[in-house]
Amino acid sequence: MEKSLENNKQTYRLQGLSCTNCAAKFEKNIRDIQSVNDIQLNFGASKVTVYGEVTVDQLEEAGAFDGIKVLPERQRDAQEKVPFWKKAENRNTFISLFFLICGYVSMYSLGEEHPATISIFLLSIFIGGYDLFKVGLMNLLKLQFDMKTLMTIAIIGAAVIGEWGEGAVVVFLFTLSEALESYSMNKARQSIRSLMDVAPKKALVKRENQEVELDVEDIQISDILIVKPGQKLAMDGVVVDGQSSINQAAITGESIPVLKTCGDEVFAGTLNEEGSLQVKVTKRVDDTTIAKIIHLVEEAQAERAPTQAFVDKFAKYYTPAIMAIALFIAVVPPLFMAGDWSDWVYRGLAVLVVGCPCALVISTPVAIVTAIGNAAKKGVLIKGGIHLEEAGRLKVIAFDKTGTLTKGTPEVTNIEVLNNMNENEILGISMAIEKFSQHPLASAILRKAEEKGVFTNDYAAEGFQSITGKGAKATVKDRTYYIGSPKLFEEMMRLTASVAEKIIKLQKQGKTVMLVGTNEEVIGLIAVADQVRSSSTNVIRKLHEIGIQKTVMLTGDNEAIGQAIGSQAGLTEVKAELLPQDKLEAVKSLRKKYGKVAMVGDGINDAPALAAATVGIAMGGAGTDTALETADIALMADDLNKLPYTMELSRKALGVIKQNITFALGLKVLALLLIIPGWLTLWMAIFADMGATLIVIANSLRLLRVK
Repeated sequence: MEKSLENNKQTYRLQGLSCTNCAAKFEKNIRDIQSVNDIQLNFGASKVTVYGEVTVDQLEEAGAFDGIKVLPERQRDAQEKVPFWKKAENRNTFISLFFLICGYVSMYSLGEEHPATISIFLLSIFIGGYDLFKVGLMNLLKLQFDMKTLMTIAIIGAAVIGEWGEGAVVVFLFTLSEALESYSMNKARQSIRSLMDVAPKKALVKRENQEVELDVEDIQISDILIVKPGQKLAMDGVVVDGQSSINQAAITGESIPVLKTCGDEVFAGTLNEEGSLQVKVTKRVDDTTIAKIIHLVEEAQAERAPTQAFVDKFAKYYTPAIMAIALFIAVVPPLFMAGDWSDWVYRGLAVLVVGCPCALVISTPVAIVTAIGNAAKKGVLIKGGIHLEEAGRLKVIAFDKTGTLTKGTPEVTNIEVLNNMNENEILGISMAIEKFSQHPLASAILRKAEEKGVFTNDYAAEGFQSITGKGAKATVKDRTYYIGSPKLFEEMMRLTASVAEKIIKLQKQGKTVMLVGTNEEVIGLIAVADQVRSSSTNVIRKLHEIGIQKTVMLTGDNEAIGQAIGSQAGLTEVKAELLPQDKLEAVKSLRKKYGKVAMVGDGINDAPALAAATVGIAMGGAGTDTALETADIALMADDLNKLPYTMELSRKALGVIKQNITFALGLKVLALLLIIPGWLTLWMAIFADMGATLIVIANSLRLLRVK
């Protein structure tokens, strides 16, 4: 059964899905189609996945109440950019406003009860509210009480008690509010649309010595793409010919172009700046990094954050409660307290209008859609509203050392000569021996020799022999030399006090010390260390400024190296000599002590610790599928600088959500209190509701400005 469901899975993009109530109704209408087995509606991404047999026409019929347009996911539909005032529904709003103004002019010149005044107000109500009444009356007959039903009851009620002008104002403000809400939601969703347009839809491919332009769906793995200067890459792949600077901002958020040569990985959606490249395709169009980012961002926007789940649950009970209060206010005083029917029905209608939960329901999703979209454009992938909220509450951040706080590639930091040779000679002998070694420290010596211009031709080694766990030896210029740990030389000779002192001094600085010499004397000393990233110190300082209480380094390295790098980076605590299991336990104990803890690592060997943290943050997500899969947040560039931005965005998003909920509820309470002395008019009620909704959206859109 599961398999057949999966086979009948179809995904569609939606246009015109503006409010959460409409989305819920649209989902219910689709579920009512008999051939549909299941449905997943993603309001944030404006997308629907249907399991079962269904046509586009059936789906559009299900969304006809709100004019929802349905497009197959793969269809390249260039969405027309129609100016706000030119849209048909918005035009009706402005025509309604024109008749509303005419109605008030007529009211002051001919009188409120004059047939001409009533007719003009009726025209304004009918033109502006036609779509509203069509849905509202249908819902009323089915006893479905959403926002449009409440509005329809309020406007009919206003007409019944002779408040024609008020009814027309309510219709105009409601339709204006709907139009502005739709415009704002589209702006919030724009971040995903811009991501979807990043990669080209066609590419130039070399096949059988001919260059042909193909749709990306028709490109196969191992095809060779021709990428000219100024063009964007259409697919992920590996450079097989040429070299060029590639601007990877769309994927990693890095503004500085990266030089790519043969063998380097490149991503769809990145821009080739100057050279011509030939790229061998390694992934199909649906598996490219940009496709994964879009998919994960859309899934993230669909996932309900804890606050949103609470708000949705609250709204479920809140709407019926408001209707009950409105009915009580309209009926009880006239029946039992000799109140005036017209006055109390009017007050009941005002409660109905002001009670619309629109601002409350949209308070969380619009903030989450905006924040996650903004982060994706900056090269930070947040995989759900829950992770965005949790990151905003963090108190402690734990870091892996190698490749996270440090570069992950050891470098030679000191060369000390202990006899009459010079630095280059010591380096030359070491390079000649280490050329045959596979040890990571050997590569550091070879890089240093190349940097200093020491050539391998001048120093040739013969009879290389590895001494397991200690070092190596070989004959260079007719003499046998050794290179290795202090332990290796201690076995051959007694080290002088000055050499032993130098070794201890360098080891305390967190460096690995290698000695070079013969079996009779030590001729030189080379210190190697994994360098702290230039950005690490700055990043840690910024995190403390933002309000992170504690930064901890978890490393498998020895205590001396750990403490040296920890103090260099400005961390508050270092835990060294940890196995992967120990890192996991360290994260668990930090959670027990501080509550909310993040773990930052490369997403491969740190997977258990990332999973145990409140929020797992992986670096270098662009190059590793593991990082995208295991982490809650992925920094697409191999760069810690995005971490303070992510923390600040999360904290601001959390703040915005709290402000939205407080404001939405506070305004409702204030408006309801104005009912008691009878000061709340119908147009004030709709203005309060509309104002709350628009302020909540505008407040959420501020998250687009977080740099």
